Amino acid sequence: MLKPPAFTMDLDWRVFHPQPAKPAFVPPAGAVDAHCHVFGPGDEFPFAPERKYTPCDAGKEKLFALRDYLGFERNVVVQATCHGADNRAMIDALKASNGRARGVATVKPDISEADLAEMHEAGVRGVRFNYVKRLVDPKPDDYYRGIIDKIAKLGWHVVIYFEAADLEEKWDFFTSLPTPVIVDHMGRPDVSKPVDGPEFGLFIRFMAENDNVWSKVTCPERLSQSGPPAYDDVVPFAKAIVDRFPDRVLWGTDWPHPNMKSHIPDDGKLVDFIPRIATTPELQRKLLVDNPMRLYWKD
Repeated sequence: MLKPPAFTMDLDWRVFHPQPAKPAFVPPAGAVDAHCHVFGPGDEFPFAPERKYTPCDAGKEKLFALRDYLGFERNVVVQATCHGADNRAMIDALKASNGRARGVATVKPDISEADLAEMHEAGVRGVRFNYVKRLVDPKPDDYYRGIIDKIAKLGWHVVIYFEAADLEEKWDFFTSLPTPVIVDHMGRPDVSKPVDGPEFGLFIRFMAENDNVWSKVTCPERLSQSGPPAYDDVVPFAKAIVDRFPDRVLWGTDWPHPNMKSHIPDDGKLVDFIPRIATTPELQRKLLVDNPMRLYWKD
């Protein structure tokens, strides 16, 4: 008798696009998809009991096949919140990549230096702090400081994920971090507001006043109100960051697109978004090659 699956995905879960278009834009040699995930498979790498969603399986084989199809050479695999602080699925993907993937982990303050060293050897180069309350329950600042004290010794960086309205509240903490700080998805701006307005202006100031702050110009599908395939309303925001901070930007697919409710994006069309926000070959090379290589493959 077949064993029933250990996990059943949420009834409203949107599975990643089965046949994405071949992008018209050809990424430069050495391009890195610097923000993507793996989910399970749940029978092999169980999802966390405290998770707030149960996704479809989306393992390393499908991720690497998509990487090759889209014209990228490397991945940065970011720990998914559905796996909590159990990084085994992500680390398994790194070990299977033949050096072509790096990772961002979720860890707890009691993690040992030996465990961190083992993760570093596998290819982990950062930790992620998630402040999006519909996905996780954020912890007090001291919780995160205990982690930072340990990972800073390894030269790792911190990835922070928050909503635009959270930036002012967390300003003092975010600006006190001693490591490189990478912001997911431009801090999720409200693209219905002016690109030169005060809310997005605070994010620009955050980057301008803190040379250690980087931004992922990712996930137009999450931010757009005008919708696919062009996501026109997100272009001015991402382009503003790339133009002003070309040496501190990253791009990634966000495959397999967790918790998308409105639609599931076509990854090929997402790649075609790149030349609209990085409008010259030099900017494209920095965004896709130079910056992620400097951050993730410096050692």
